[in-house]
Amino acid sequence: MAKKMVLGRGLGALIEDANDGGFTQHETRVTSELVNEIDLSKIDVNPFQPRSHFDEESLNELAESIRKLGIIQPITVRQLNDRFQLITGERRFRASKIAGLTTIPAYVRKADDQGMLEMALVENIQRQDLDSIEIAISYQRLIEECNLTQEDLGGRVGKKRATVTNYLRLLKLPVEIQAGIRDKLLTMGHARAIISIDDSVLQLEVYKRIIAEDLSVRQVESLVKEIQEEKPISGITSAGKSEVLSSESFNKLKSHLEHYFNTRIDIKQGPRGTGKIIISFRSEKEVEEIAEKMELLNL
Repeated sequence: MAKKMVLGRGLGALIEDANDGGFTQHETRVTSELVNEIDLSKIDVNPFQPRSHFDEESLNELAESIRKLGIIQPITVRQLNDRFQLITGERRFRASKIAGLTTIPAYVRKADDQGMLEMALVENIQRQDLDSIEIAISYQRLIEECNLTQEDLGGRVGKKRATVTNYLRLLKLPVEIQAGIRDKLLTMGHARAIISIDDSVLQLEVYKRIIAEDLSVRQVESLVKEIQEEKPISGITSAGKSEVLSSESFNKLKSHLEHYFNTRIDIKQGPRGTGKIIISFRSEKEVEEIAEKMELLNL
């Protein structure tokens, strides 16, 4: 059941029966100034909803507000045959059910699946208290499913491209850390510092230390800086950690490699025993000579 009402005549216009209760095809062609009262039982949730978690306490608070004041802002739906599908307003929809309402005011819009996705994602990003991972997933879906560039996306949601990029980078973190962000165990600032580490094992070690020691963002940034400078990190250990090579071992290996390749060699070792050997060159000819020598070693 859906009833058409006109906005702009005060609160009475929102609750007044505007017709005999029938929802005709003509009445679905509403403008932005018309709102319909639709049976909650005829509304299906939005399959493109970016929010995957709805806080129960928050929904109950909203339901209590709805019992006292009613729905202040109508939801938005599209019509599919004899039913309706949510575009935006799922919190209001869920809370209205909790409040015991049988109908809800709604705008009816025409939208294809892609249009629905974009409207739902943008509306939720701008209006709802999504966590950083939900925002990142929403950004990713807008880019992939609505064929937007990061710059286009920034314009749609009112964010700088760098901000969009920072959110998208969160999706490269291990799942355990993403879950920690969603559970509010660490902030976006913590996550941005962790992302700077290339090693996922070390990322998890830093994450666990953040939780165990309640580290601030500044402390994590300092910790990450130590890792990037490949200095020993107190408090971070890993099973199977290798012993750090002695200065004498480093010097012997460095001297041998420099003699063999006839160029400068740098050897760096990180806190977990892993490291890298850097072979320097000054010209394309030296690269070819180094490559030939490596071939002789079957490298």
